Amino acid sequence: MKEISLTGIKPTGDLHIGNYFGAIRPALELAATYDARYFIADYHGLNTMKSPEELRTATRQVAAGWLAAGLDPEKVIFYRQSSIPEIFELSTMLAAFTAKGLMNRAHAYKDAVQKNRERGEDPDAGVNVGLFTYPVLMAADIIAFDSDVVPVGKDQVQHIEMAQDIAGSVNANYGGAILKVPRAVIQENVALVPGLDGRKMSKSYDNTVPLFAPEAALRKTIMRIATNSQAVDEPKDPETSQIFQLYQLFADKAEQEALAARYRSGGMGWGHAKEALFAVADRTLAPMRERYRAILEDIPALERILALGAEKARPLAAGTLARFRKAAGVDGPSS
Repeated sequence: MKEISLTGIKPTGDLHIGNYFGAIRPALELAATYDARYFIADYHGLNTMKSPEELRTATRQVAAGWLAAGLDPEKVIFYRQSSIPEIFELSTMLAAFTAKGLMNRAHAYKDAVQKNRERGEDPDAGVNVGLFTYPVLMAADIIAFDSDVVPVGKDQVQHIEMAQDIAGSVNANYGGAILKVPRAVIQENVALVPGLDGRKMSKSYDNTVPLFAPEAALRKTIMRIATNSQAVDEPKDPETSQIFQLYQLFADKAEQEALAARYRSGGMGWGHAKEALFAVADRTLAPMRERYRAILEDIPALERILALGAEKARPLAAGTLARFRKAAGVDGPSS
Protein backbone atom coordinates (compact mmCIF):
# COMPACT_ATOMS: atom_id res chain seq x y z
CA MET A 1 0.00 0.00 0.00
CA LYS A 2 1.32 3.41 -0.96
CA GLU A 3 1.97 6.05 1.65
CA ILE A 4 -0.34 9.06 1.63
CA SER A 5 0.93 12.50 0.59
CA LEU A 6 -0.96 15.74 1.06
CA THR A 7 -0.39 19.04 -0.73
CA GLY A 8 -2.19 22.24 0.23
CA ILE A 9 -2.61 24.95 -2.37
CA LYS A 10 -3.24 28.57 -1.41
CA PRO A 11 -5.80 30.42 -3.56
CA THR A 12 -3.40 33.13 -4.70
CA GLY A 13 -4.98 33.80 -8.08
CA ASP A 14 -2.68 34.25 -11.05
CA LEU A 15 0.12 31.67 -11.17
CA HIS A 16 3.60 32.25 -12.59
CA ILE A 17 6.31 29.96 -13.92
CA GLY A 18 8.08 30.06 -10.55
CA ASN A 19 4.97 28.45 -9.05
CA TYR A 20 4.96 25.83 -11.79
CA PHE A 21 8.59 24.72 -11.65
CA GLY A 22 9.05 25.37 -7.94
CA ALA A 23 5.82 23.89 -6.57
CA ILE A 24 3.23 22.57 -9.02
CA ARG A 25 5.32 20.20 -11.12
CA PRO A 26 7.24 18.69 -8.16
CA ALA A 27 3.97 18.20 -6.27
CA LEU A 28 2.28 16.52 -9.22
CA GLU A 29 5.22 14.13 -9.59
CA LEU A 30 4.39 12.76 -6.12
CA ALA A 31 1.38 10.99 -7.60
CA ALA A 32 3.73 8.43 -9.16
CA THR A 33 5.01 7.37 -5.74
CA TYR A 34 2.27 8.21 -3.25
CA ASP A 35 -1.48 8.02 -2.82
CA ALA A 36 -1.69 11.76 -3.47
CA ARG A 37 -4.27 14.23 -2.22
CA TYR A 38 -4.39 17.93 -3.17
CA PHE A 39 -6.64 20.64 -1.76
CA ILE A 40 -7.38 24.31 -2.31
CA ALA A 41 -6.95 26.01 1.07
CA ASP A 42 -9.75 28.56 0.73
CA TYR A 43 -10.37 28.87 4.50
CA HIS A 44 -6.72 29.81 4.92
CA GLY A 45 -7.20 32.36 2.16
CA LEU A 46 -10.02 33.94 4.17
CA ASN A 47 -7.42 35.33 6.59
CA THR A 48 -6.32 37.87 3.99
CA MET A 49 -9.09 37.90 1.35
CA LYS A 50 -12.30 39.42 2.67
CA SER A 51 -13.96 39.94 -0.70
CA PRO A 52 -16.14 36.93 -1.56
CA GLU A 53 -15.69 37.42 -5.28
CA GLU A 54 -11.92 37.73 -4.94
CA LEU A 55 -11.68 34.53 -2.92
CA ARG A 56 -14.07 32.64 -5.19
CA THR A 57 -12.21 33.75 -8.32
CA ALA A 58 -8.78 33.01 -6.87
CA THR A 59 -9.91 29.55 -5.78
CA ARG A 60 -11.22 28.71 -9.24
CA GLN A 61 -8.16 30.12 -10.97
CA VAL A 62 -5.71 28.10 -8.92
CA ALA A 63 -7.84 24.95 -9.30
CA ALA A 64 -7.94 25.47 -13.07
CA GLY A 65 -4.21 26.13 -13.07
CA TRP A 66 -3.36 22.83 -11.40
CA LEU A 67 -5.69 20.92 -13.69
CA ALA A 68 -4.19 22.62 -16.75
CA ALA A 69 -0.71 21.78 -15.48
CA GLY A 70 -1.50 18.08 -15.41
CA LEU A 71 -3.34 17.19 -12.21
CA ASP A 72 -5.58 14.21 -13.02
CA PRO A 73 -8.65 14.15 -10.71
CA GLU A 74 -9.32 10.55 -11.74
CA LYS A 75 -6.00 9.41 -10.26
CA VAL A 76 -5.74 11.64 -7.18
CA ILE A 77 -8.11 13.26 -4.71
CA PHE A 78 -8.57 16.96 -5.44
CA TYR A 79 -10.94 19.02 -3.32
CA ARG A 80 -11.79 22.42 -1.89
CA GLN A 81 -10.93 22.66 1.84
CA SER A 82 -14.23 24.32 2.73
CA SER A 83 -16.14 21.32 1.36
CA ILE A 84 -14.84 19.07 4.15
CA PRO A 85 -16.62 20.10 7.40
CA GLU A 86 -14.87 17.30 9.28
CA ILE A 87 -11.64 19.29 9.04
CA PHE A 88 -13.11 22.14 11.04
CA GLU A 89 -14.53 19.93 13.80
CA LEU A 90 -11.15 18.26 13.98
CA SER A 91 -9.46 21.66 14.18
CA THR A 92 -11.61 22.56 17.21
CA MET A 93 -10.67 19.32 18.94
CA LEU A 94 -6.98 19.73 18.14
CA ALA A 95 -7.04 23.25 19.59
CA ALA A 96 -7.71 21.72 23.00
CA PHE A 97 -4.33 19.98 22.78
CA THR A 98 -2.36 22.92 21.39
CA ALA A 99 -0.28 25.14 23.66
CA LYS A 100 -0.68 28.87 23.11
CA GLY A 101 3.10 29.16 23.38
CA LEU A 102 3.41 26.95 20.32
CA MET A 103 1.24 29.38 18.36
CA ASN A 104 3.34 32.30 19.63
CA ARG A 105 6.33 30.75 17.87
CA ALA A 106 4.65 30.35 14.48
CA HIS A 107 6.63 32.14 11.77
CA ALA A 108 3.66 33.97 10.23
CA TYR A 109 2.54 35.36 13.58
CA LYS A 110 6.06 36.30 14.66
CA ASP A 111 6.65 38.08 11.34
CA ALA A 112 3.43 40.08 11.72
CA VAL A 113 4.35 41.08 15.28
CA GLN A 114 7.87 42.09 14.25
CA LYS A 115 6.59 44.28 11.41
CA ASN A 116 4.15 45.98 13.78
CA ARG A 117 6.90 46.71 16.26
CA GLU A 118 9.12 48.15 13.54
CA ARG A 119 6.28 50.52 12.65
CA GLY A 120 5.78 51.44 16.31
CA GLU A 121 2.31 49.87 16.38
CA ASP A 122 0.64 47.52 18.82
CA PRO A 123 2.28 44.08 18.36
CA ASP A 124 -1.05 42.48 17.47
CA ALA A 125 -2.36 45.23 15.20
CA GLY A 126 -4.14 43.69 12.23
CA VAL A 127 -3.58 40.13 13.48
CA ASN A 128 -6.78 38.08 13.43
CA VAL A 129 -7.32 34.86 15.35
CA GLY A 130 -7.39 32.97 12.06
CA LEU A 131 -3.79 33.97 11.40
CA PHE A 132 -2.77 33.20 14.99
CA THR A 133 -4.33 29.71 14.92
CA TYR A 134 -3.34 29.03 11.29
CA PRO A 135 -1.07 26.13 12.35
CA VAL A 136 -3.95 24.35 14.12
CA LEU A 137 -6.14 24.39 11.02
CA MET A 138 -3.15 23.32 8.94
CA ALA A 139 -2.56 20.44 11.33
CA ALA A 140 -6.22 19.44 10.89
CA ASP A 141 -5.81 19.56 7.10
CA ILE A 142 -2.93 17.11 7.38
CA ILE A 143 -4.11 14.84 10.18
CA ALA A 144 -7.67 14.44 8.85
CA PHE A 145 -6.43 12.28 5.98
CA ASP A 146 -3.91 10.14 7.86
CA SER A 147 -1.20 11.78 5.82
CA ASP A 148 2.19 10.09 5.98
CA VAL A 149 4.13 12.84 4.22
CA VAL A 150 3.72 16.50 3.40
CA PRO A 151 6.09 17.90 0.75
CA VAL A 152 7.41 21.29 1.80
CA GLY A 153 10.26 23.70 1.27
CA LYS A 154 12.76 24.23 4.06
CA ASP A 155 10.97 27.38 5.18
CA GLN A 156 7.74 25.45 5.78
CA VAL A 157 9.04 22.60 7.92
CA GLN A 158 7.79 24.32 11.09
CA HIS A 159 4.18 23.74 10.02
CA ILE A 160 4.75 20.00 9.89
CA GLU A 161 6.64 20.00 13.17
CA MET A 162 3.67 21.71 14.80
CA ALA A 163 1.29 19.11 13.37
CA GLN A 164 3.58 16.44 14.79
CA ASP A 165 3.54 18.09 18.21
CA ILE A 166 -0.25 18.40 18.24
CA ALA A 167 -0.89 14.83 17.06
CA GLY A 168 1.70 13.58 19.55
CA SER A 169 -0.06 15.40 22.40
CA VAL A 170 -3.35 13.72 21.50
CA ASN A 171 -1.76 10.27 21.28
CA ALA A 172 0.12 10.72 24.55
CA ASN A 173 -3.04 11.81 26.36
CA TYR A 174 -5.07 8.81 25.23
CA GLY A 175 -2.24 6.29 25.35
CA GLY A 176 -2.47 5.10 21.76
CA ALA A 177 -1.98 5.92 18.09
CA ILE A 178 -5.26 7.77 17.70
CA LEU A 179 -3.88 10.15 15.08
CA LYS A 180 -1.20 9.47 12.51
CA VAL A 181 1.88 11.62 13.03
CA PRO A 182 2.97 13.07 9.66
CA ARG A 183 6.49 13.80 8.50
CA ALA A 184 7.88 16.43 6.20
CA VAL A 185 9.47 15.57 2.88
CA ILE A 186 11.82 18.37 1.95
CA GLN A 187 12.03 18.77 -1.81
CA GLU A 188 15.73 19.43 -2.27
CA ASN A 189 15.68 19.37 -6.07
CA VAL A 190 12.99 22.00 -6.54
CA ALA A 191 13.96 24.54 -9.18
CA LEU A 192 14.96 28.00 -8.00
CA VAL A 193 13.40 30.17 -10.66
CA PRO A 194 14.90 33.64 -11.25
CA GLY A 195 12.62 36.56 -11.91
CA LEU A 196 12.86 39.36 -14.43
CA ASP A 197 15.36 41.21 -12.23
CA GLY A 198 17.50 38.20 -11.29
CA ARG A 199 16.05 37.80 -7.81
CA LYS A 200 13.86 34.81 -6.95
CA MET A 201 10.63 35.02 -8.92
CA SER A 202 7.95 36.34 -6.57
CA LYS A 203 4.79 38.41 -6.71
CA SER A 204 6.16 40.50 -3.86
CA TYR A 205 9.03 41.58 -6.13
CA ASP A 206 6.74 42.12 -9.14
CA ASN A 207 9.24 40.18 -11.27
CA THR A 208 7.15 37.25 -12.45
CA VAL A 209 6.44 35.59 -15.79
CA PRO A 210 2.72 34.66 -15.76
CA LEU A 211 2.06 30.99 -16.39
CA PHE A 212 -1.05 31.45 -18.54
CA ALA A 213 -0.42 34.84 -20.17
CA PRO A 214 -1.48 35.20 -23.83
CA GLU A 215 1.31 34.68 -26.35
CA ALA A 216 1.87 38.40 -27.00
CA ALA A 217 1.90 39.21 -23.26
CA LEU A 218 4.33 36.36 -22.59
CA ARG A 219 6.74 37.64 -25.23
CA LYS A 220 6.47 41.21 -23.93
CA THR A 221 7.21 40.05 -20.37
CA ILE A 222 10.25 38.02 -21.44
CA MET A 223 11.60 41.02 -23.32
CA ARG A 224 11.60 42.93 -20.02
CA ILE A 225 14.21 40.65 -18.41
CA ALA A 226 17.06 42.77 -17.09
CA THR A 227 20.47 42.31 -18.75
CA ASN A 228 23.92 43.88 -18.61
CA SER A 229 25.44 46.18 -21.23
CA GLN A 230 27.49 43.59 -23.15
CA ALA A 231 27.49 44.19 -26.89
CA VAL A 232 26.25 41.70 -29.45
CA ASP A 233 29.73 40.53 -30.47
CA GLU A 234 30.97 39.94 -26.92
CA PRO A 235 31.09 36.36 -25.58
CA LYS A 236 28.65 35.85 -22.72
CA ASP A 237 28.57 33.45 -19.78
CA PRO A 238 25.35 31.41 -19.83
CA GLU A 239 25.84 30.33 -16.24
CA THR A 240 25.40 33.90 -14.96
CA SER A 241 22.47 34.79 -17.20
CA GLN A 242 18.94 34.52 -15.80
CA ILE A 243 17.74 34.29 -19.39
CA PHE A 244 19.69 31.07 -19.81
CA GLN A 245 18.60 29.79 -16.39
CA LEU A 246 14.99 30.20 -17.47
CA TYR A 247 15.77 28.66 -20.87
CA GLN A 248 17.07 25.53 -19.13
CA LEU A 249 13.69 24.98 -17.49
CA PHE A 250 11.98 24.60 -20.86
CA ALA A 251 14.64 23.33 -23.29
CA ASP A 252 16.01 19.83 -23.78
CA LYS A 253 19.70 19.05 -23.27
CA ALA A 254 20.68 19.46 -26.92
CA GLU A 255 18.96 22.84 -27.11
CA GLN A 256 20.68 23.98 -23.93
CA GLU A 257 24.10 22.98 -25.21
CA ALA A 258 23.51 24.71 -28.54
CA LEU A 259 22.41 27.97 -26.96
CA ALA A 260 25.24 27.88 -24.42
CA ALA A 261 27.70 27.60 -27.33
CA ARG A 262 26.13 30.64 -28.98
CA TYR A 263 26.50 32.58 -25.73
CA ARG A 264 30.21 31.77 -25.49
CA SER A 265 31.08 32.32 -29.14
CA GLY A 266 29.84 35.89 -29.39
CA GLY A 267 27.63 37.27 -32.12
CA MET A 268 24.43 36.85 -30.12
CA GLY A 269 22.76 39.80 -28.40
CA TRP A 270 20.46 39.69 -25.43
CA GLY A 271 17.50 40.22 -27.73
CA HIS A 272 18.36 36.98 -29.55
CA ALA A 273 18.64 35.16 -26.22
CA LYS A 274 15.22 36.42 -25.16
CA GLU A 275 13.67 35.35 -28.45
CA ALA A 276 15.15 31.86 -27.96
CA LEU A 277 13.69 31.75 -24.44
CA PHE A 278 10.29 32.88 -25.67
CA ALA A 279 10.22 30.15 -28.34
CA VAL A 280 10.84 27.27 -25.93
CA ALA A 281 8.67 28.76 -23.18
CA ASP A 282 5.68 29.24 -25.45
CA ARG A 283 6.12 25.73 -26.81
CA THR A 284 5.52 24.38 -23.30
CA LEU A 285 3.05 26.95 -22.03
CA ALA A 286 0.74 27.28 -25.04
CA PRO A 287 -1.03 23.91 -24.54
CA MET A 288 -1.37 24.58 -20.81
CA ARG A 289 -2.71 28.06 -21.56
CA GLU A 290 -5.39 26.63 -23.84
CA ARG A 291 -6.44 24.03 -21.25
CA TYR A 292 -6.59 26.73 -18.58
CA ARG A 293 -8.84 28.93 -20.70
CA ALA A 294 -11.12 26.03 -21.55
CA ILE A 295 -11.49 25.03 -17.89
CA LEU A 296 -12.40 28.56 -16.79
CA GLU A 297 -14.93 28.81 -19.60
CA ASP A 298 -16.88 25.94 -18.01
CA ILE A 299 -17.15 26.79 -14.31
CA PRO A 300 -19.94 24.22 -13.65
CA ALA A 301 -17.62 21.45 -14.89
CA LEU A 302 -14.80 22.74 -12.66
CA GLU A 303 -17.15 22.80 -9.69
CA ARG A 304 -18.21 19.22 -10.42
CA ILE A 305 -14.57 18.11 -10.36
CA LEU A 306 -14.05 19.71 -6.94
CA ALA A 307 -17.36 18.34 -5.65
CA LEU A 308 -16.47 14.80 -6.74
CA GLY A 309 -13.11 15.19 -5.01
CA ALA A 310 -14.88 16.23 -1.83
CA GLU A 311 -17.11 13.15 -2.07
CA LYS A 312 -14.00 10.98 -2.08
CA ALA A 313 -12.32 12.95 0.69
CA ARG A 314 -15.10 13.29 3.27
CA PRO A 315 -15.36 9.61 4.28
CA LEU A 316 -11.60 9.54 4.89
CA ALA A 317 -11.73 12.59 7.14
CA ALA A 318 -14.83 11.22 8.87
CA GLY A 319 -12.96 8.05 9.80
CA THR A 320 -10.18 10.02 11.47
CA LEU A 321 -12.66 12.22 13.28
CA ALA A 322 -14.64 9.20 14.52
CA ARG A 323 -11.49 7.68 16.06
CA PHE A 324 -10.69 10.92 17.82
CA ARG A 325 -14.26 11.44 19.05
CA LYS A 326 -14.41 7.92 20.47
CA ALA A 327 -11.05 8.29 22.22
CA ALA A 328 -12.06 11.69 23.61
CA GLY A 329 -15.43 10.56 24.90
CA VAL A 330 -17.32 12.94 22.68
CA ASP A 331 -20.27 10.65 22.23
CA GLY A 332 -22.74 12.83 20.36
CA PRO A 333 -23.61 11.84 16.80
CA SER A 334 -21.23 13.14 14.15
CA SER A 335 -22.74 14.84 11.10
